[in-house]
Amino acid sequence: MSFLELLNEKGLVSRKEIERLVSVKRDDEPLYLTAVRMGAMSEDDYLQAASDFFGHKVLVALPDGYDPEPFAHLSPVFLEQRLVFPLAVSGDELSLVVNDPLAIGAMSALGYFFPGRRVVVHLAREAHIRAWVRGFYGLDDVPAEDAGEDVTLAEDIAGLKDLASEAPVIKAVNQILTRAVEGGASDIHIEPFADRVQVRFRSDGLLYEHEALPKGMLQGLTTRVKIMAQLDISERRLPQDGRIQIKVAGKNVDLRVSCLPVMYGESIVLRILDKQSISFSLATLGFPDRELRKFEKLIRQPYGIILVTGPTGSGKTTTLYSALHDINTPDRKIVTVEDPVEYELDGINQVQVNTTAGLTFAKGLRSIVRQDPDVILIGEIRDSETAEIAIQSALTGHLVFSTLHTNNAAGAVARLLEMGAQDYLLASSIIGIMAQRLVRVLCPRCKEPYTMPQELREKYGLDDAGAEVVYRPKGCDACSKTGYRGRMAIFELLEVDDEIRELMLLNKSSAALTAAGVSKGMRLLRDDGFDKVRQGVTSLEEVIRVTGA
Repeated sequence: MSFLELLNEKGLVSRKEIERLVSVKRDDEPLYLTAVRMGAMSEDDYLQAASDFFGHKVLVALPDGYDPEPFAHLSPVFLEQRLVFPLAVSGDELSLVVNDPLAIGAMSALGYFFPGRRVVVHLAREAHIRAWVRGFYGLDDVPAEDAGEDVTLAEDIAGLKDLASEAPVIKAVNQILTRAVEGGASDIHIEPFADRVQVRFRSDGLLYEHEALPKGMLQGLTTRVKIMAQLDISERRLPQDGRIQIKVAGKNVDLRVSCLPVMYGESIVLRILDKQSISFSLATLGFPDRELRKFEKLIRQPYGIILVTGPTGSGKTTTLYSALHDINTPDRKIVTVEDPVEYELDGINQVQVNTTAGLTFAKGLRSIVRQDPDVILIGEIRDSETAEIAIQSALTGHLVFSTLHTNNAAGAVARLLEMGAQDYLLASSIIGIMAQRLVRVLCPRCKEPYTMPQELREKYGLDDAGAEVVYRPKGCDACSKTGYRGRMAIFELLEVDDEIRELMLLNKSSAALTAAGVSKGMRLLRDDGFDKVRQGVTSLEEVIRVTGA
């Protein structure tokens, strides 16, 4: 029986946990130490199991009169990095203390300085070894405050796990998740400040304060979320990203977790991906009939690039997923490369970018092209290499979808040219560009009509039939007093025809491309927004907020 099998047999780490831990294991770290680092098993339980299995004694303190003199020539940096502590040396024995009983390399290295001696191994907690090394051998190149913090971090791992398992912490986290999901929030923000932990929810694109918790709950909340997301609970200095799959309020929900060190602790943001409430259908996104017909025609072309542009949180991914859903048939192979994969799409091959492992958008794309796809989705074109591969893919008979961060549809051309794309290749490959934003929808239960002042109608070109009486938010219990419930997209679709291609070859400005599109019937973002104001779907203030009209 191996040591890992023993841990499993003792119920300290399950098979399912072992499978999950493999994906976050460091190259130079045994899986059982990964389990301790990730909070899947306490360090004390691990050491007791190791003591039983290997027959080594666990030390919690050094013997009285410990003498560091025989080891003064050893490197304290090596001792701390390898978590090995020289305990005693006699005529035929060298006693060492380690955290990992299978750290053969470290033990052999110390044995080199004391040849001919049998090595006697003892075990101790990581924090104890670090403290002993620093206490007796010092580390001149590490500031005292950093050294103390390192010891504290390591020493607290088991305590943090216990803290995160306390009933008040579990209850608080569960309540936050439940209220956010039931309230239709898209994000949860847990933010540490000097005197409190502020919890805020993002709903319909805007942040609202939910509650303020005592500052003393911060460590428990942070650790609880990290354990759920399989993150390193001992790491507080670097950002971490993870994922949680849970059932909340009867729904299967994915949570994308981001931890960021800030002044008073770690700020945690959880993006809520509600699989059951999301609907991937172009018909439900808010397209005007004319633009919907045009876009449906574009996504059924055999090749070319279709771009969707807009700021973060403008619904670009939902639009692209909906397009893929509508064209996903047995005779088409669709492959995506995303960072991250937000939703799993049945029948579509989705690749998750992993920059740590060297899997970038560009590298993923090069492999995807060899997978014989018909349709390729690139989560975002971020650099010249990705843009070049996307263009070449389109020119060799693939339909390519992707996104860019630009203010309007025509701005995508200028952005790609800035990346180094060739104008003649862009003109040959792009077939359509759509910009979009999300506007909040007026609550149908409390929205109230009002007569728009004449000066506003003239200023925004709304001086026509149907724009005199519009609606504005009021607020009721159904919409949490905001006046809005849900969001809808507004669109600007630029079809690339021969005239637009010629302007692209002449390096004409975004304004010239926009003007050419408008002359052919393209409706701007604000035009679509104003139509939704006339229809009573949203308010004039909301359209102005998102478009800057």
